[in-house]
Amino acid sequence: MKQRKSIGRLISCIHRNTHIYLHHELDKYNLGSGQLHFLILLYNKDGVNQETLAETIKIDKATCARAIKKLMDQGFITRKKDVHDKRSYKICLTTKAIELKPTIRSILKNSTKELLNGFTKEEEILFFEFLERISKNAMTLTKTGVTNNG
Repeated sequence: MKQRKSIGRLISCIHRNTHIYLHHELDKYNLGSGQLHFLILLYNKDGVNQETLAETIKIDKATCARAIKKLMDQGFITRKKDVHDKRSYKICLTTKAIELKPTIRSILKNSTKELLNGFTKEEEILFFEFLERISKNAMTLTKTGVTNNG
């Protein structure tokens, strides 16, 4: 019997196996794949506040606080009072995290390279265009579903 094609199943397979790979590679540095999202965001814009991190990564504040605490305990980030808003803290990378940046970029680059193994350059470009479109459609689907069913 031919199995019906499912975008969700395929994306889940990609996510699950990539997560396993990242876990294996990041474990050497006492990092989890969940913490990786925070570091990547901070590599792109160091010194943002906790609320911005939670909103950008699309997680609740409690989960964000736990991840930040873990990254602080491991010496990857620090919290500094925001000079413009005394109630807020800026989350900043430490030297340890900055020194790990090339390694993390290499791990991510290698995972992408392996996922795209056998693709032509043109296929890669099309693939990313399709993923972008699917991602936008998924966001619309979520908003529509929440509006219609919520």
